[in-house]
Amino acid sequence: MAPFNYTGTSHSVFILLGIPGLEEQHLWISLPFFISYLVALFGNITLILVIIAERSLHEPMYLFLCMLAAADLILSTTTVPKALAIFWFRAGAISLDGCVTQIFFIHATFIAESGILLAMAFDRYVAICDPLHYSTVLSHVVIVRIGLAVVLRSFCVILPDVFLVKRLPFCRSNVLPHTYCEHMAVARFACADIRVNVWYGLSVLLSTVVLDALLILVSYGLILHTVFRLPSRGARQKALGTCGSHLGVISMFYLPGIFTIITQRFGQHVPLHTHILLANVCMLAPPMLNPIIYGIKTRQIRERVLSSLSSPWKLC
Repeated sequence: MAPFNYTGTSHSVFILLGIPGLEEQHLWISLPFFISYLVALFGNITLILVIIAERSLHEPMYLFLCMLAAADLILSTTTVPKALAIFWFRAGAISLDGCVTQIFFIHATFIAESGILLAMAFDRYVAICDPLHYSTVLSHVVIVRIGLAVVLRSFCVILPDVFLVKRLPFCRSNVLPHTYCEHMAVARFACADIRVNVWYGLSVLLSTVVLDALLILVSYGLILHTVFRLPSRGARQKALGTCGSHLGVISMFYLPGIFTIITQRFGQHVPLHTHILLANVCMLAPPMLNPIIYGIKTRQIRERVLSSLSSPWKLC
């Protein structure tokens, strides 16, 4: 890409269009967004309160789940309210600072969730492959350190994105065909060389989310190796049963993203609004479905929630 020598004015305000090409259906499209957001809020807040209130759930797996629920709340709250404002009030205007803030929280939270899922996979590995040392390896001090490491990693690798976007001059169109600000979607509107943004974004993706996914695959490979060496069928089923919820959450996190990438890479003739809808599924589905998956699969959480619904003050 040839270097630019731009000295004119730069846009300080952008206009988010929502779902381009489907503006007339925005009111109807807003319904699943609104319902998903309500379910995500209720489910994740309930999950956090249940885990905090129930002492029997103060185990590594559920403490990691509490972190995941907090990340889901941040992710959905960063994106959905703005999308609803676009759908309901056509309030698509967002300042450059607001756009950069949204970019930071979306990407940092996404990477944090990937790190938490890796920590949960490590938890399952230790619980199944080295159960005698489980409480020693994953003590509360270690869990706190893992949580801090996840947050610190997300902050450190995404903070440069803020400066990479802020340095760019935006002299082209300030209309973004999306419901939220995304790093490369915004950078492509710059009238400057964005190769640094492209390569840095790719390196962050490979060194965090992709690396986490590979390590999760390795951990489950070791888990399966251990499980299939167990002497009884019942023991194998019990061991695999403890991984069911985690595998469901991993699927909800990675599969929509993989499908979106494949569509963007090979679906040149796919309409733009389909790409935008798929990108929003990545933001909507995990926060909404994660608490449902764990609520259904985990007896302690299910019983505590049902008990709390019958007597709401017990949750506090």
